[in-house]
Amino acid sequence: MDTNWDVIVVGAGAAGLLAGISAGKSGAKTLVLEKNRKPGVKILMSGGTRCNITHNTDNRGIVKAFGNNGKFLHSPLAAFSVDETIRFFNQAGVATKIEATGKIFPVSNKALDVLDALLNQLKHENATLVLETPVLDIDATEDGFLLKTHLQTFHAKKIILTTGGLSFPGCGTTGDGYKFAMKFGHTIKETQPALAPLKTDARWVHELSGVTIPDVGVTACLNEKPMMQDRGSFLFTHFGLSGPVILNVSKALNSLSNFKNSSLKLDFLPLVKEIDLEAKLQSFASTDGKKLLSVALGELLPRRLLEGLFNQIGFGPDRKCAGISKDERK
Repeated sequence: MDTNWDVIVVGAGAAGLLAGISAGKSGAKTLVLEKNRKPGVKILMSGGTRCNITHNTDNRGIVKAFGNNGKFLHSPLAAFSVDETIRFFNQAGVATKIEATGKIFPVSNKALDVLDALLNQLKHENATLVLETPVLDIDATEDGFLLKTHLQTFHAKKIILTTGGLSFPGCGTTGDGYKFAMKFGHTIKETQPALAPLKTDARWVHELSGVTIPDVGVTACLNEKPMMQDRGSFLFTHFGLSGPVILNVSKALNSLSNFKNSSLKLDFLPLVKEIDLEAKLQSFASTDGKKLLSVALGELLPRRLLEGLFNQIGFGPDRKCAGISKDERK
């Protein structure tokens, strides 16, 4: 294989494949190196294997969603905007749709279609992809860089590091790029978990493992003061809490040195006003008082969740609609 290239991209995830496509389109002789057996592993995992390509907003909306770190995105979004991202995939044969959450998915609901589109575009731009070739070291030369692999050493005039961070070591993001960046004088901020599920020792949470609620309002608090809030799909697991909404708010809690005095407020019915819920409970009491409360509210929430919540507030499983006092309704 040729060892001299204009551009070598290290890592063949979403960023690496797009970088390779862009470099190839410019006319540069481009090589993309990937250490895994397959490219785009995280693409195939994202969005529950459906791949949420982007969000139905403008560039400013994307920047705002990233909070204090959002300013980092101004430059890349100026070069490749949200609209351009959607147009790129549409032109590559991936029809897209906007879901109620604002997330944009392929109409097929298949992440593989997104990956195939990227690989086809990479091939179209005459960029070369080599798999199972981890980069072991990078050295600077007078006219570029030397990249050492277990098979051979490559030379490139320019390199692009797209190795990912430490988000999912099991799929290859083991922080390789950090050591290369540090070697060339870049400052690396200490990493911390983000977009992570949350663990809890609360037994009642573990007992609800597998229960999913499509729309839950979650507020992360410190000393009862809100730090961050979001809404979205919510999942109880055998170790705690997960789902997109938990992953989003977890970054607020993970920024703390410890979890003392931190808490989560959960709104399992964010579209229902408290006054309306109280009126519904009162109606149940007067029209169907002998019905179990967990059955009556079953049209709103999963029965397992209701029974778990009732147990936390001292309601027995046989509690009937007529047996709730005014204070308890509140």
